[in-house]
Amino acid sequence: METTNHKTETKRILLFLVITFSLTWAYCLAVVYPLLRGGTLAGLPPIAAQLAVAAAMFFPSVGVLLTRLLTKEGLQSAWLHPHFKGNLKMYLAAWFGPGILTLLGAGLYFLLFPQQFDPSLGYFSATLASAGADMSTLPIPLPALMLIQTAQAFFLAPVMNFVNCFGEEWGWRGYLLPKMAAKLPPIPTLLVTGVIWGLWHAPLTIAGHNYGMGYPGYPFTGIAAMCGFCIVMGIFLSWLTLKTRSCIPAVLAHGAINGIAAIGIYLTFDGGNPFIGPAPTGIVGVLPFLAVAAVLCLTYFRKRRAA
Repeated sequence: METTNHKTETKRILLFLVITFSLTWAYCLAVVYPLLRGGTLAGLPPIAAQLAVAAAMFFPSVGVLLTRLLTKEGLQSAWLHPHFKGNLKMYLAAWFGPGILTLLGAGLYFLLFPQQFDPSLGYFSATLASAGADMSTLPIPLPALMLIQTAQAFFLAPVMNFVNCFGEEWGWRGYLLPKMAAKLPPIPTLLVTGVIWGLWHAPLTIAGHNYGMGYPGYPFTGIAAMCGFCIVMGIFLSWLTLKTRSCIPAVLAHGAINGIAAIGIYLTFDGGNPFIGPAPTGIVGVLPFLAVAAVLCLTYFRKRRAA
């Protein structure tokens, strides 16, 4: 019986991955790539680029639903119950942790590259203008608007981004993670699920999402960088999920990351370097997240292995 269950779970994992990756590639080939301007998502109007990416985020949850239906798994052990009781600290970490770490990473970047800091917010102004804002009629000064946007990202992004981030997290943390954790030790589980999550982004990375296209080794270095980013972020999100036995805290944390990731970029002259910072996709911007991931691996995940 144990061998049968093991084989069944393996088949479910593979089916989930085949469905999720196939749907994502099909969508990008049929919808995203024909829309590209200048060969990249960055050439699209900001709202159009955001919608194109947001739509792709639902395919992991579609993969969960289809896999559960086709394998007659049902919705048992779906990791959807929020389990608020006794987990207030975990929810606070999910809500505010990504914002704090992102700001720390941006601050570290500007300490290392002070010539990149633009107090006049020229890049922020250009971003607003490209989105259609009339800069001559702003109701409040640009620095005040920047503070408001930062506060909104810090306090509201987890719930504002909840729906589309649920599309990803029910798949990666609510389905793949528990099944892989039942098969592998904790650290290999984190590495494997992180790489899978990073590779799933490949069609969008090829389209210029996060890293653009004009970098050495395109698109392979961008895909590798995304895998590294997803391993680091995945450790934090997996900790939230396994501690609460729910994917909901990971959904909130993912929404927080997406909402505040660009804040540091607005303080640069030219958007910074996506491979370095100030966004957490860069090797400097991600350092606070990496430090937290290392601590979690040395404490919580090491204890899980011992247990």
